[in-house]
Amino acid sequence: MVSQEQRRRQLAREKFLRQQQRRTSARRKTRMRNSVIASVLGVIVIGSVTLYMTGALKNDGKANASSETTPSASASPSKAPDPCEKAAAGSVKKMSWKKEPAMTIDTSAKYTMTLSTTCGDIGIALKTSAAPHTVNSFDFLASKGYFDHSKCHRLTTNGIYVLQCGDPTGTGSGGPGYTIPDENLKDKSLTGGVYPAGTVAMANTGQKHTGGSQFFLVYQDSQLPASYTPFGTVDAAGMKILKKIAAAGENTGQGDGAPNATVVINKVTVAKS
Repeated sequence: MVSQEQRRRQLAREKFLRQQQRRTSARRKTRMRNSVIASVLGVIVIGSVTLYMTGALKNDGKANASSETTPSASASPSKAPDPCEKAAAGSVKKMSWKKEPAMTIDTSAKYTMTLSTTCGDIGIALKTSAAPHTVNSFDFLASKGYFDHSKCHRLTTNGIYVLQCGDPTGTGSGGPGYTIPDENLKDKSLTGGVYPAGTVAMANTGQKHTGGSQFFLVYQDSQLPASYTPFGTVDAAGMKILKKIAAAGENTGQGDGAPNATVVINKVTVAKS
């Protein structure tokens, strides 16, 4: 026979089991509800991501298409208008000399150089006494028409900011057949490893005394070692022209290439002032 104490314990045990069953059932329902909610949210998120990615790929596709160069005119990217005019009639003369020309300028006088280009006239005050070999060479080459109808073949827009000219071949490897010595490398304007905006300096091969006819015009302060003969300063009007050329960019999109603007030197004139 079951005692009252045993009966009490049995009822308590049954009550506990019923409570456990209810709790288990409640937890199961909660898990099912959360699972459904998570599934719905997952569908929403996946759908949203899909829409976003689809849109992004479309934009990428448009960007890629605009940067590709194809034979189709309809697929060609739109370009900003060329800020420069048509070049003067004529062609580059092929000239070369075996040695540096004899000194003919007055090294104590002031000289100016004018680059008459398709983008406008760039006036340059020359540093005659500080760079006599360089100025004398430019006076000689200009008098021979060496630079006439040549393109400025290089524009840099990243790191250093220069327009490079002076190579009639337009390849970056041309020259007059002779080299001139480096000069004026301790110019007071070259402070802190910077060639300031407006500087005109000689290009070279990276070795000493290898300047020829190529030169560069700095349109924005540029970090460069003092290895390139600074021999002139661009005037205010010329700086505006350089800025216009630079704003048109270069053709690689990498910051170093041929200028998009058609920069052709119609004529170079050196004059004693």
